[in-house]
Amino acid sequence: MAEKLKIIALGGLNEIGKNLTVYEFGADMIVVDCGLGFPDDDMYGVDIVIPDFTYLVKNQSKLRGIFLTHGHEDHIGAIPYLMREVSAPIYATPLTAGLIALKLQEHGLTATTELITMKPGDIIKLGCFKVEPIHINHSIPDAVSFAIKTPIGTLVHTGDFKVDTTPISGDMIDLARFGELGNRGVLALLPDSTNVEKPGYSTSERKVGEKFDALFRGCTQRILVTTFASNVHRIQQVINCAAKYDRRVAVTGRSMENILRVSTELGAMDVPKGVLVELNQVKNMPPEKTVIITTGSQGETMSALHRMAFGSHKQVDIKPGDRIIISASAVPGNENAVSKVIDELFRRGAEVIYDKSADLHVSGHAYQEELKMMIALTKPKFFIPLHGEHRHLATHAKIAAQMGIEQSKIVISEIGRVIELTGRSIAKAGTVPSGHVLVDGSGIGDVGAVVLRDRKHLAQDGMLVVIVTLSSEDGGLISGPDIITRGFIYVKESEELMRELREVVLATLADFAPRKIADWTALKSAIKADLSTYLYKKAKRNPMILPVVTEI
Repeated sequence: MAEKLKIIALGGLNEIGKNLTVYEFGADMIVVDCGLGFPDDDMYGVDIVIPDFTYLVKNQSKLRGIFLTHGHEDHIGAIPYLMREVSAPIYATPLTAGLIALKLQEHGLTATTELITMKPGDIIKLGCFKVEPIHINHSIPDAVSFAIKTPIGTLVHTGDFKVDTTPISGDMIDLARFGELGNRGVLALLPDSTNVEKPGYSTSERKVGEKFDALFRGCTQRILVTTFASNVHRIQQVINCAAKYDRRVAVTGRSMENILRVSTELGAMDVPKGVLVELNQVKNMPPEKTVIITTGSQGETMSALHRMAFGSHKQVDIKPGDRIIISASAVPGNENAVSKVIDELFRRGAEVIYDKSADLHVSGHAYQEELKMMIALTKPKFFIPLHGEHRHLATHAKIAAQMGIEQSKIVISEIGRVIELTGRSIAKAGTVPSGHVLVDGSGIGDVGAVVLRDRKHLAQDGMLVVIVTLSSEDGGLISGPDIITRGFIYVKESEELMRELREVVLATLADFAPRKIADWTALKSAIKADLSTYLYKKAKRNPMILPVVTEI
């Protein structure tokens, strides 16, 4: 029986972010991308979400290499966590490799990780796989797609891409190479589905540069610009406009500073001499000579723009008349946070320019016509959409069917599902361990469903602690019951309720007194149950109740 190619997404399906795709044939395995996701609103206290690496750890002996399409967090952010678990070389283009090097250094993994720089046109042979990076356009330089040659045929994994005929730096996407691959025969296309719901073509990044120019021209105010830290092309255009209008640029925000440093060192960004200044020099410069580029386009609580808006930034105070340009669209779920920051900036007298119609942001992801172009060029036999919620994947599959790909050769997969591919067939097979792992501070995976449930309970209803001290000889009450509340009610304003709750506890203790119980577990359960019932009847509330019984 002929061996089959296995394709397994451990992230990036039915979600935005956390992208990780496994390709496995016989005794060889490679991974494309290893990204993180951001927590949902009900994941209280969780910092980031990463894929479940169980399958990769189990098959460490097969893992030949990890290939990265570009340097955004949803494609590289989980690399340090994976490299703690497995050993394999990482292949990345120069800017992506520079950003990875920073992450490895922060996590103390530089000495144990092999990081190899690649460029479009290279052929990397690992086991039975031959991987070729292909130049594409995206909102960060050095982004690539991959042509993955396997014993049963060639696959094209696009990663995030768009077709930009007037890119800020480098060449236009290498459509000719995709066409060549299509003419030779592409077994399967695995494309980005993020913007599949948007008709037409995406807008060139240069459109934003034109808008910046209009906002800088003749402006006598201090200008602050916020955008995604990883949007190197956007930062480049701000610097270009500042240089054109004789302004000096200061940068604030750790991620923005890191990106700027790595990009300039690697030549991915061109900063004219004398344009960049330290942030502490800005206060002594006239406003018409100043530009500040800052993080915080998503309203993040600890970001530089948020701290400026709420007056807690140590070096920058927002002043009446400041022109603040928000050059990013709010990621779904962040709208309220962004609105609060904008309101606070207005309250401080700033002029905030943020409307979508102002052409201050363009997407780095292909629209429908560009996605159709990719299908037309590669002419794939099989079609497996990646990167998106289920509606994105289903819409992309429908477009592929409209373009002539047989319905039986289109597969919408799920995280952890194994797709088995031969030269003639495609089918869903079994599943592998998958899901999400929650990172909370330095803890990885120690916050699970039970902890999240408790945190949600505490956030919604608060907590009530009951402390009683009993005699170890006869079970009699020595002290208490003392009741402490957090996030439930303010005790001083509810003395009557507190008195009633103590009476409930005393009644429960009286019921148990004749039994002289040595194991207090049943008593704790009874206290919890009686208090819970009483509180719900009395106040329609259900706080977390923690009985503490001690013996003397």
